[in-house]
Amino acid sequence: MKFDMHCHTKEGSMDGKVMIEEYIRALKRKGFGGMLVSDHNSYDGYREWKNAIKGKTHQDFVVLKGVEYDTCDCGHILVIMPFGVKLKILELRGLPGSILIRIVHAYGGILGPAHPYGEKFMSLITTNQGKEKCRERIRALMPQFDFVEIYNACEEEESNKKAKHLAEIYHKPGFGGSDAHKLNCIGTAFTELPDSIRSEDDLIAYVKTVPEITCGGSHYTGTTRGKMGRFGTALVDSFYLYNKVANVWRGRSRKKELFEIIEKKL
Repeated sequence: MKFDMHCHTKEGSMDGKVMIEEYIRALKRKGFGGMLVSDHNSYDGYREWKNAIKGKTHQDFVVLKGVEYDTCDCGHILVIMPFGVKLKILELRGLPGSILIRIVHAYGGILGPAHPYGEKFMSLITTNQGKEKCRERIRALMPQFDFVEIYNACEEEESNKKAKHLAEIYHKPGFGGSDAHKLNCIGTAFTELPDSIRSEDDLIAYVKTVPEITCGGSHYTGTTRGKMGRFGTALVDSFYLYNKVANVWRGRSRKKELFEIIEKKL
C-alpha cells in the first residue's frame, strides 16, 4: 500500500495550502492508501482529521499522526509517537536533537531526519556549517535515529541520493514523502508499506524490524525557493533569523514541559 510520509496541511502548517480532507481526496485519486500528517511543530491537521472526519468519510484511508519538529541544532526531524501518546513539548519547537531523541524513545516513539541533505538551517547535515561539526553530529545522532527520509519530492536528485547512502551506511530504513504544501505536489513521492499498517503502533513496530522499504517518486519543481532562482538563497537565509526568534518565543513553555518530562521519564 502506498503512503505519502511527509504531508503538510492548511490546518497545521502556516505555509500549508490544502485542507486535510482535500489532501486525502487528492492522494486517493492517485492510488494512495494512507498518509503521515507531519505538520510543522503542530498536530492541528491531525486534530481536524480526528475530530471532524474520522469515522464519517474516507474510512478506507489510513491517516497516521506525526510531526515535523524544528530542532535548534540539527534541522527538521520527523517524529511518530504511539497511538494515544500526547506530548505538548512536540509542539514547542527548539529542543536540541539529542534531547528530542531521548524524549521520543522514552515514550516509545520513533524519529528520523527529514531531507538530511536539504537546505541549511532545515536539515541534519547542513544546519551547522563546518566539516568537523558535521562529522560529530552524524557520529553522535545517526545511530540513534530509527529511519531516514531518503526521498523527498521537493529536494534535488543529488540530495536524495546522499540521503539514501546515509541510510545505507547506518542500516536505517528509508521513507519517501512529497513534503507537499500545495495541491499539485501531493503524492509526488511514495513509501510502500504493508497493508497491515493501520495505526502508529503498527508503523513503529514495523520500522523497528529495520525492513527494506521501497520508496521513490518524481521531483517537484514548483517550490517557492525553486521559482525564485538565485533569490531563493535569501529566502533560505531568512529562515535562520526566523528559527532563532521562534525558538526563543517558545522557550519558557518548552522549558516548563521539559522539566516535567525529566521528572517523569528521563
